[in-house]
Amino acid sequence: MSHQNRPGSAGIPGFTEHRVTVDDGVTLHACVGGSGAPVVLLHGFPQTHLMWRHVAADLAADHTVVCPDLRGYGASDKPAGTGPDVYSKRTMASDVVRLAAELGHVRFTLAGHDRGALVAFRAAMDHPDTVSRALFLDVLPTLDMWDALRGVNGAVGFHLYLMAQAPGLPEEMIQGAADAFFGYFLDAWTKDPDALPADIRAHYLAASAAAVPSIVADYRASAGVDVDHDTADRAAGNKLAMPVTVLQQDWGAALGYHAQGLWSAWAGDLRHRTVSCGHFMAEEDPKLITEEIRALADR
Repeated sequence: MSHQNRPGSAGIPGFTEHRVTVDDGVTLHACVGGSGAPVVLLHGFPQTHLMWRHVAADLAADHTVVCPDLRGYGASDKPAGTGPDVYSKRTMASDVVRLAAELGHVRFTLAGHDRGALVAFRAAMDHPDTVSRALFLDVLPTLDMWDALRGVNGAVGFHLYLMAQAPGLPEEMIQGAADAFFGYFLDAWTKDPDALPADIRAHYLAASAAAVPSIVADYRASAGVDVDHDTADRAAGNKLAMPVTVLQQDWGAALGYHAQGLWSAWAGDLRHRTVSCGHFMAEEDPKLITEEIRALADR
């Protein structure tokens, strides 16, 4: 593995851009800033590391903060999804652990939002000696997510079913209307449109449009190999070994499940909180998210 850094080129003021090789032919882009105990922040869909810009700048006062673009997203490499493991959360989690190690961090607090939270979940399950604490924003573990999407209420997750289909049609449909497709989620999932200013929104749309095959491959893995990995852990009775914080919108009330109960089955040391902001909570309420990360780091 190797990495290069380029001062002053990151989108987060005071952070430095790095390119780190984490796998054969796969290099991740990451922005790093601050000093102190390390915290790694993983973005969600349809976004990049810039979703953490407010939180990261605040945390950098007393933490070393690492904000990568996940494999297949943003400025990171986008290998072809030639097999189920290329975009499995296990593979993407391994990327993150290798990235952190290359940057000198063998143990760290890990926070993830949306897709990044699923990567963080797998990293915490697979690498308990590396992930000291874990925070998950607005997701359920993959296995529980599919169980929760039942009946007509499951239509809220239509994109999950679309991108679960065999290669070809999903990519063609999304590429043909990329701005409309990705823009739909940026608009529908936020309660405060001002949290996504025009330049940031345009960045997310452009980055997503340039990554359609890899984004679809990421989602397709969550309808296959990721379910297999979660199922194996559940059958074995495996749980998250570290302190865990989960912040979620009240999707359970809408879809008929008990979110805290589902998470409690995976995490013995759990803090679960329902929030009032929209899905993009690191941008809609960055103060809250920063406070929760600091509180978790002190547990």
